[in-house]
Amino acid sequence: MEFELKEEEEAFRRIARQFAVDEVLPRAAEIDRKGKIPRDISRRMAELKLFGIPFPKKYGGADATMMSYVLVSEELSSASASIGFLSAAGLISSFPIYYAGSEEQKEKYLRPLCSGEKSGAFALTEPSAGSDPASIETTAVKQGGEYVLNGRKALITNAAVADLYVILAYTDKSKKRDGMSAFIVEKGTEGFSFANFEDIMGMRGCVVGGLEFKDCRIPEENRLGGEGEGFKIAMATLDRDRIGIGSIGVGITQACLDASKKYANERKQFSQPIINFPPVQFMLADMAVELEAARLLTYKAAYLVDKGKGERITKEASMAKLYASEVALRAATNAVQIHGGYGCTKRCPAERYFRDAKILSIVVGTSEIQRMVIARELRREAR
Repeated sequence: MEFELKEEEEAFRRIARQFAVDEVLPRAAEIDRKGKIPRDISRRMAELKLFGIPFPKKYGGADATMMSYVLVSEELSSASASIGFLSAAGLISSFPIYYAGSEEQKEKYLRPLCSGEKSGAFALTEPSAGSDPASIETTAVKQGGEYVLNGRKALITNAAVADLYVILAYTDKSKKRDGMSAFIVEKGTEGFSFANFEDIMGMRGCVVGGLEFKDCRIPEENRLGGEGEGFKIAMATLDRDRIGIGSIGVGITQACLDASKKYANERKQFSQPIINFPPVQFMLADMAVELEAARLLTYKAAYLVDKGKGERITKEASMAKLYASEVALRAATNAVQIHGGYGCTKRCPAERYFRDAKILSIVVGTSEIQRMVIARELRREAR
């Protein structure tokens, strides 16, 4: 296996790193404190072509690799996990349209998402459906050339901020998963509203809230794929998103290691830098080892997508998401410990890393769900 990146991938990483260091990092604490991402940041990301990285140029994308996307997400997340999460929201809303959309849908909806002209959101989770997506209650009833949506979504990233929403709903509940379908709903559609905005502990720059549909009518041409293909579309989307979440975990872990090394080298106790003390050295060593392992798991999953094995990357995507998210939390815990009392204050970035890292073990399938998915795939392989 080659460990060297392609020239184009290195170029994307350089661009993202420069942007992250120069324009994101100085404002990361402010983004967290104010609970929103400044519009000029997202506009700058669009200018740098950081949206739509893995999608074809004919739809406004960069026609680059999934690895390029992962590298960009990692760099952005090391500066601000909220910005990394914004990037993930772009991926998770664009992929279903690319994966299952018609040419007309790709021209109308995917192109502005890839260019950054518009933003998107992916809505599967509901108040009563999180780890069990098949238990969603939102319905879409066909009436003539339209579908009438009714139901609620919860904890949706980019709620009210996004222009376009990919919604999962049942067109035939009797078929269970095979009766789920996917739809594109535009902001401003009659019967579509927002509610229950959350004050979340981490990723605070992202707007997270609920969606409500009350006799919301959308044209039949806004259905993605055929009726009953929604669950398949959702699972393929989550596979990609889990790789993206893995890259955010890698970025947070890198930030924890960098901050902890610097502080441990500067902070003196007993007349010497605390980096000289074995307990601190061991925490740094664990961070470094687990960082590389998480990075390689995430890169491998991206590599498999780029090699055309994207239909069966469920196990690898879950492994990357599970390990990178748990590594990020361990690294953040150690970073707070190394920073001591200062690490418990809002002035210390380690405090923010800790809150951001915890979110990763829950979103896009909890750590427990990832272990179930991995075990299921192992069982399937053993047959």
